[in-house]
Parts: sequence; C-alpha cells; structure tokens
Amino acid sequence: MIVEGREYTVPGLRYVIRSAKPEDAEALSDVRLQIDGETENLDREKGEAYVDGEGFKKIIKADSDSPVNLFLVAETNGRIAGFSRCEGNNLKRTSHRVEFGVGVLKEFWGHGIGKNLLQKSIHWADDHHIRKITLSVLQTNENAIKLYKKLGFEVEGVLKDDKRLSDGNYYHTIVMGRIHQGDGPAR
Repeated sequence: MIVEGREYTVPGLRYVIRSAKPEDAEALSDVRLQIDGETENLDREKGEAYVDGEGFKKIIKADSDSPVNLFLVAETNGRIAGFSRCEGNNLKRTSHRVEFGVGVLKEFWGHGIGKNLLQKSIHWADDHHIRKITLSVLQTNENAIKLYKKLGFEVEGVLKDDKRLSDGNYYHTIVMGRIHQGDGPAR
C-alpha cells in the first residue's frame, strides 16, 4: 500500500518518511547491505540473503499493490537513512496481522527515525483495520524493547538461544505483539 509522506525535523536533521518507490531500489539494496554490517541486532550478517536492485523493485511493486503490506523509507537530503516493512498475507486465519521489521543506518541512530517509522506503521495498521502487528527483537537490544513497550507492544514469547553472534554466544529472540484496541472492525 502507498501512504502519504510526512516530514520530521529534529535537532540536526530533517527527514521525510514516505512509501518506497521503484527508483529507491538500488539505494535500498546498498543501505540494507550496510545496515546488516553495522549491527548484530538483525537476522543477517553483511551479504547474507542479499537483495539486489531488481529484487527490491519487485518487493516495492508487490508491497505498493498489496492492502496488507507497507514499505516505508526515511529520506534525508535525497539519501535513504532507513526503512521499514509491514508484511501481511491473504490467508484467512492470519490476514488480520502483519510483521514489522526496521533498519536504520548507524550514523542516523538517535534521531527518532526507527520510532517514527514504527509509529507511521502503527497508524497505517490501525487505519486499515489490521488487528495485530508482530515483531522480533534480540534480547540485548534494550532500547528497542523499551520503545516497543512504550508504543503498546507486549512480550508474547522468547525463542531461547535463537541467534549466535560474533562473540560465539547464543542469545534469545523476544517475540512481541501489539493488538489494536480501537473502534471499528478488524480484519
């Protein structure tokens, strides 16, 4: 689905959060690769499950055409600083929920980009009668967990020893969900 963009101004940075467009595909491929190498909070190491520009064009087209998918980018000065996706499906038993994922370039951490991508996704989900948003977060990502709780997410489970990081140790993945409590029918 395509949504209207919104501008954000914080000390030292002005950026827009908007729907991804096909012309973002090459930059998204580069940004995703860089983000994967900057943090161990995500599922992939740098270069794993690589998606090239053509792959991103297909994802953007499918997400733009789908009423249960949302692909957002945060853009500053013509450059993509981060992105998020909500991915749903059309199966009757699970069509009421989407899974949220986010990535922000390290140089832009601390400017509220991840928070604003999530808030825009929550508003979209609520406005489009999506009942539930789920996400997974590494147990060591305490700032993200605090943010998710602040925005209405609850811990639904723990996947023990789910990820092995570069230090050779295993870490838990926290599964969180937010159920829409508003008026109106949900999917």
